[in-house]
Amino acid sequence: MDRAPGGGPPPEPGAGTGPVPAAGPGGPPLVVACALGIEKLALRSGGGRSGAAGPVTVVRTGMGPAQARRTVARTLAAGPWRDAAVIASGFCAGLAPGMHPGDLIVAEETRDAEGVTACVGTGPLVDALTRALPGRTVHTGPLTGSDHIVRGPERAALRAGGAIAVDMESAATLRTALAAGARPVAAVRVVVDAPEHELVRIGTVRGGISAFRVLRAVLPAFFEWHRSLLLPRR
Repeated sequence: MDRAPGGGPPPEPGAGTGPVPAAGPGGPPLVVACALGIEKLALRSGGGRSGAAGPVTVVRTGMGPAQARRTVARTLAAGPWRDAAVIASGFCAGLAPGMHPGDLIVAEETRDAEGVTACVGTGPLVDALTRALPGRTVHTGPLTGSDHIVRGPERAALRAGGAIAVDMESAATLRTALAAGARPVAAVRVVVDAPEHELVRIGTVRGGISAFRVLRAVLPAFFEWHRSLLLPRR
């Protein structure tokens, strides 16, 4: 199981077991939050679990902003993870024409009805993902939040407002993390469907499988982003 700083087990708000990312000694912790069991499986079963700057846990929040708020607040209230950097990850719907399943979204900011949250270290995160997943397209821009699955004309309206992708948990996750204390936050999502490739069920069509494989490969980039935050500023 994941090990907290000092050796105790972290809170486990969501179900699921699996291989654990290696933790570097003495560094600051990192929490990676996702909504679904299949997302947690991808994140925890991927290779490259070495290189973390400190203890790491992958937390399943459950679907929707309300579940994300509750789970993230509970996780960060526990002493070992109180000062952790937080990355919201998992799948999303792409909004821009030309996007494909398996494309990566790195949020410059997250948006929802409650406001805007700026993300930290977008450039280093894009660079790290490009190295970890050569040949994959990485899009940057605003990631918008919704409390329901968005389809058809509603997606077009969100795109007209400048968003490049939509999911249900990232905005709530990052806002809740910052409400619990100042920390670096980021959001990285994998496009599972897009305007020309609408998905009905994850894992039963080619796009879902492609997105799963990409999500399995992102942890080394997350660790590189996390380490980059510790470098002295020049």
